[in-house]
Amino acid sequence: MTKAGDSVSASTKGQKTGADEVILGPTGRPYQGFPTPKPLDSHGPARIIALCNQKGGVGKTTTTINLAASLAGYGRRVLAIDFDPQGALSAGLGIQTHDVPTIYDLLLDTKRDPREVIVSTRVDGLDILPANIDLSAAEVHLVNEVARETILARVLRKVAADYDVILIDCQPSLGLLTVNALTAAHGVLIPLECEFFALRGVALLVETIDKVRDRLNPAIELDGVLATMYDPRTLHSREVLERVVEAFGDDVLETVIGRTVKFPDASVSGMPITEFAPEHAAAQAYLRLARELVARGARRLTTPPPAPASRCHRSSRPSTGLEPPMPPASVSPSPFSTDPSTCCSP
Repeated sequence: MTKAGDSVSASTKGQKTGADEVILGPTGRPYQGFPTPKPLDSHGPARIIALCNQKGGVGKTTTTINLAASLAGYGRRVLAIDFDPQGALSAGLGIQTHDVPTIYDLLLDTKRDPREVIVSTRVDGLDILPANIDLSAAEVHLVNEVARETILARVLRKVAADYDVILIDCQPSLGLLTVNALTAAHGVLIPLECEFFALRGVALLVETIDKVRDRLNPAIELDGVLATMYDPRTLHSREVLERVVEAFGDDVLETVIGRTVKFPDASVSGMPITEFAPEHAAAQAYLRLARELVARGARRLTTPPPAPASRCHRSSRPSTGLEPPMPPASVSPSPFSTDPSTCCSP
């Protein structure tokens, strides 16, 4: 019997079907193992991923913290950006944000060096651009700025070469800050709680992503939909996850994050779950998520791109992971590829 605190393990157990012993995961697809990413010979330029969902409480900040720590654990240099005035990402990594420079200062003064604001965390290879309540005034201050949707992109351009992955923890809205994050990003990761009300708002989010692609950032892609707070014991969770797979197909990541009390315990300690309880199923799920994203990125490097589609959730293209979206003619090796001879950069 599955214990309440260990329901994350459902993301890797699945069930057997028939005599052929095919194991299905919670998404109804055959379970796959993802290889441990190989070490990198060099770092940068960064793949920028926005974790976005206008509904609050779906696991954006938890996923940003633990995915960042997991990627850092596999040798990637990661920058996490707290782009929510609540400052939960900063608090979750044990960073003090009172009377210190934050991302808000960089938005108001784009000539300032972001390295003066970046703070190292206790996790090796993981840095953060912190935020506090001051960020709530950013939309008011930026409303009359020229090209206000691209301000974050201009800030990140200065440090993209220093990192392999930049994760942006967006606020639960579709305002100017979120549009800035989508304009700066190469890909979008949508954490989606396995609950009916969370499912309702995804169509509006996808529409916003399409508008950003059409008007501001043609290169943005849907990196995946991550099912969170999944409880295999409830019919409701299973039905919602089934509907998500029907709507998004292969864009739904195979890794599923379940409910567990270990997440709030880790947040109170100011540590990612991979540091707080490394052997727990929750920590293993996020490590698996990191491996899956890297594996998806490596697969795309050897897969010819199909014809472009107009909407990201209806695209026939396989879901992308951590590889940069555009392959220039002559570039340095991608930090996300496991084969340096066939890589590209943004």
